Amino acid sequence: MKPVAIFRHSPTEGPGYFAIFLERHGIPWRLIAIDEEAAVPATADDYAGLCFMGGPMSVNDPLPWIEPVCSLIRDAAEKNLPVIGHCLGGQLMSKALGGRITRNPVKEIGWGEALGEDNSVARDWLGAFAGQRSTVFQWHGETFSLPAGATRLLANSYCANQMFALGPHLAMQCHVEMTPEMIAKWCEQWADEAAAVADQASVQTPEMMEQQIAERLPVMRQLSEQLYSVWIKGLTR
Repeated sequence: MKPVAIFRHSPTEGPGYFAIFLERHGIPWRLIAIDEEAAVPATADDYAGLCFMGGPMSVNDPLPWIEPVCSLIRDAAEKNLPVIGHCLGGQLMSKALGGRITRNPVKEIGWGEALGEDNSVARDWLGAFAGQRSTVFQWHGETFSLPAGATRLLANSYCANQMFALGPHLAMQCHVEMTPEMIAKWCEQWADEAAAVADQASVQTPEMMEQQIAERLPVMRQLSEQLYSVWIKGLTR
């Protein structure tokens, strides 16, 4: 089968568990390193699906690759090729499909929870997590709106739109792809991004994040497995 294209926008925000999941299911993937000035493909024709990872930049920044990426997402959507986005990747999907990206009321950094919606679309994507609280990892200061036709899957009190589905496409504001190594690396950047808002309840310290890995990561991994298992059903084999 054709590979899944995984777009990396920052060297510390790689595919994490998503790539591990694909490999365990015998699905090939190809990294496209935007952070190393890799060209954005003009069409999605060479891929079974597209995955967009996170990054510290804003979708609203005047970066030369953002519009080509949005065009690629629209091309995949028109061809019914599944697209999945993590944090910045979810924001790129929202922008490409007609949504808006704005400042979130607070920064969310670290472990948290989100409540699953309980509708037919949410039940298809979330399975047993529909209508239930799920453990997620956060690192964002902006948020996306829902494009026309999209269904919200997860929400919490800090950020209403944590995840949406639109046909075979899944956009997430939260990070379900985390590994212990990624968390440790991101914690090294904590002072630059979170020190000024460390007193907010939505922000954890590096010590808190790392202390909770053993308890929280296996729980979140169950959600990752559920979401990724549904997403790969749409891939062209």
